[in-house]
Amino acid sequence: MNGDDDLYGIGELARLTGLSVRTIRFYSDSGLLPPTERTHAGYRMYDIHALTRLRFVRTLRELGVDLPTVHRVLSREVGIPELAAEHAEALDVQIRTLRLRRSVLRAVAKRGSSPKELEMVHELARMTEEERQAILDDFWGEVDADLPESDTAAWMRKVRADLPDDPTPEQVEAWIEFVELVRDPDFRAKIRSMAVANARMTEEGDDSTVVSEAWQTAYEQALTKVTEAIAAGETPESSTGRRIVADLRAALAAALGRDDDAEFAIWLGRLYDTFADDRAERYWTLLGVINSWPEYPSPKPARDWLTAATRAGDWTSGTQMLEIPEARD
Repeated sequence: MNGDDDLYGIGELARLTGLSVRTIRFYSDSGLLPPTERTHAGYRMYDIHALTRLRFVRTLRELGVDLPTVHRVLSREVGIPELAAEHAEALDVQIRTLRLRRSVLRAVAKRGSSPKELEMVHELARMTEEERQAILDDFWGEVDADLPESDTAAWMRKVRADLPDDPTPEQVEAWIEFVELVRDPDFRAKIRSMAVANARMTEEGDDSTVVSEAWQTAYEQALTKVTEAIAAGETPESSTGRRIVADLRAALAAALGRDDDAEFAIWLGRLYDTFADDRAERYWTLLGVINSWPEYPSPKPARDWLTAATRAGDWTSGTQMLEIPEARD
């Protein structure tokens, strides 16, 4: 074993630390590892304290600390706790950046993106919170332009797309699809038609809040019955299907204070046609993924069953009904 007075050449330091001779010489030349003394032939020699110092430098470098900072640590300009905190914060930023890049690359690989789309995906993933909100504001600005403000519209405007700093690949994919959806002119036109229909009902004397609440209550009750019917093996064309559709129609008519007659069926059918679009549900599903909302069972199977039952009964010209989403925490 070497004593405290033993001296080591660069080759011996390399053997003891695993560093290359070239690296140790560079550290010595840069002042990180001054030699303890030199031989008559000019060779640099180092004592046990220099060996300890070199091992410390190696540790800092392996942790990613740059050379200027290593100099500051060795000269006691910065303490180890302070260095550790600063470097850990810097690493957090690097890790988030790397994870974001990984998520973007996985999304691109899954989508089979072109070079142009790669650039688009990368830019979307790097957007700030304000830039993401601007996309939503632009969407709702077009949808609600020149229409009276409703409670539902006001609530929908408040729901943000809060993509986290460290998103999962699924959240990146959901965000990209969400932006494509709200920028789709056809989807914008469809949601615009829904907003116009709500405004028109209000102008004609209908209370849009009452309509929404009545619709939601009757629709949820119908879907509950449909779920039970599906579990029992009932088909939409069965007597159970006809009864569920009839009950739904009667409940809506009673809630709205209207007669359950042919005129009401025509009005209801037109309303269904206006609000029928699976993309409306997709909007909220994607927001749920982006915002890490708890998953909930999709009502689509039950809704499709109810749609088929409606068509079988031929009681409206509509295709399906739009669920009005409830506020989430």
